[in-house]
Amino acid sequence: MKKTATRPSLREAAAAEIVPARFSADAAPAEKSDDLGHRLKRVRIDKGWTLKEVSERTGVARSTLSKIENGQMSPTYDVLQKITRGVDLDIVELFDQRRQNAPFGRRSVTRNGEGKPHRTGTYDYEVLATDLSQKHILPFKARIRARSLDDFPGWVRHEGEEFLCVLSGSVQVFTEFYAPVTLGVGDNTYFDSKMGHAIVSLSEDDAEVIWICTGITALS
Repeated sequence: MKKTATRPSLREAAAAEIVPARFSADAAPAEKSDDLGHRLKRVRIDKGWTLKEVSERTGVARSTLSKIENGQMSPTYDVLQKITRGVDLDIVELFDQRRQNAPFGRRSVTRNGEGKPHRTGTYDYEVLATDLSQKHILPFKARIRARSLDDFPGWVRHEGEEFLCVLSGSVQVFTEFYAPVTLGVGDNTYFDSKMGHAIVSLSEDDAEVIWICTGITALS
């Protein structure tokens, strides 16, 4: 009897170094993060848009947008990027309402532990330098809670490039076109964000990293 073909898991795809089918952009349920959902809702209402209209602009399901606005779901970075690009909003504005309009000579200092928190199903982010909008990079610290590729619904993909440096513990970096690599304290990696990727912690305690993403503020 002919077997019905099944879609490979993310772990199987990474091991075979193949390009899996496009995964859903919906984020996994997580804790409410710093009123981010309320801010998204306020932006939508201020622009006079319905959830359906925002869904059409962003490519994010209307049900997902509703859950985010009501604090029932914490969006992943790639979902946030889709939303902010679709509604012409700087992603930093979601974490800090202050605006810096000066195009030159800016500086930001974020004290240890004073960044803006954002929790997803796999990572705990601390977004840094949130008082500066329209930046060319998005810097943040991250605590890697994921322990397996099975913790991810699919490859993470978005515009830009990324740099990651391990602060504590050790991580395994899975990327779509390369064999997995293990990084310890001080080790770092730079990769194309459009390439599917996922980071898991190998240490007993959650690993901590400095993470920098580009291509996140050119929205207009």
